[in-house]
Amino acid sequence: MPTPVNFERAGRNLVEDAQLDTLQLVQEVYGRGQTVRLTQLWFEQKYFDQVVSWKWGRMTVGGDFAAFPCDFQNLTFCGSQPGNIAGGYIFNWPISQWASRVKVRLGDFGYYQLGVYDQNQQYLGFDNKLWPVWYQGSTGVLLPAELAWLPRFGDGRLDGSYKIGAWYSTSSADDAVLDVNGGIAALTGLPPARRPGRYGGYLTFQQQITRNASDNPVGGLRLFLSAVFSDSATSVQDQQVAFGAWYTGPFASRPNDVIAFAAGTTHVNNRVADAATLQNALGLGPVPVKNAEYVLELDYTFVPTPGFFVRPNVQYIYSPGGSSTNKDVWVLGLKTVINF
Repeated sequence: MPTPVNFERAGRNLVEDAQLDTLQLVQEVYGRGQTVRLTQLWFEQKYFDQVVSWKWGRMTVGGDFAAFPCDFQNLTFCGSQPGNIAGGYIFNWPISQWASRVKVRLGDFGYYQLGVYDQNQQYLGFDNKLWPVWYQGSTGVLLPAELAWLPRFGDGRLDGSYKIGAWYSTSSADDAVLDVNGGIAALTGLPPARRPGRYGGYLTFQQQITRNASDNPVGGLRLFLSAVFSDSATSVQDQQVAFGAWYTGPFASRPNDVIAFAAGTTHVNNRVADAATLQNALGLGPVPVKNAEYVLELDYTFVPTPGFFVRPNVQYIYSPGGSSTNKDVWVLGLKTVINF
């Protein structure tokens, strides 16, 4: 059982300060309130010669499902993607929930896992934020499933990770467009219709392509592709796709430095865009008609000593907020990490 982990975020949101109006944060470390939170407190036990692993406690969805490194600074490329577009009910760190996960190792192939997470908006609040309390009034459970293939090519030197998964939430949610009578809520002003259940799917691929002639196990070129899709009935943002590459050890004298590039897009539900178009046609606007936001990011990670790195980056955002009427955005960023 690991030591309980508390996480604190403090600072300002550049998207708000500069009025960038982007769909995704340009600084992934911001969000979920400026406070200290209980992020991890769980117990894990393995059975049958470590073939089956059972884990329960206060956990984050992205810690086990659709897990992805946070090596970039734009949220489009950082962490577990389902929480990026379905963050209203799928909580990535630093928000933890009471949950349980069972993972079965499938020999040399990989693994299969199932989870169940308590659904309660009070996890986002600040009451008892440091304590493993069980909040009353839960609305259902989140049920994710994931299958992973973990091959090793090139005599074991080129490792890969290919994950495909899906989720279903038993909680009801507002329809993204329609009201209780089947009309467009933005036009009628009536309460939105309620939809039973929410769902989606994802894939996350990573593969080492080349390996440097050094002792660094990750030296060389790695590629990634990730995509997530959520239901169009309840989601405002229904798709996110990203791909990119890391190259570790770009110079013989800098074996631990990394050059990285990523490109991605976040898509707004077509039903939401059609409703906005109708509002404008009826003279009830103007309201922005949103489609998709496109992001590019280029990073260089300087590692002066193991455990410490400095990562300057540049981001370019086309059609921020999914609206072509918004001016394109350039962002200069810097991320530093110290591991003790």
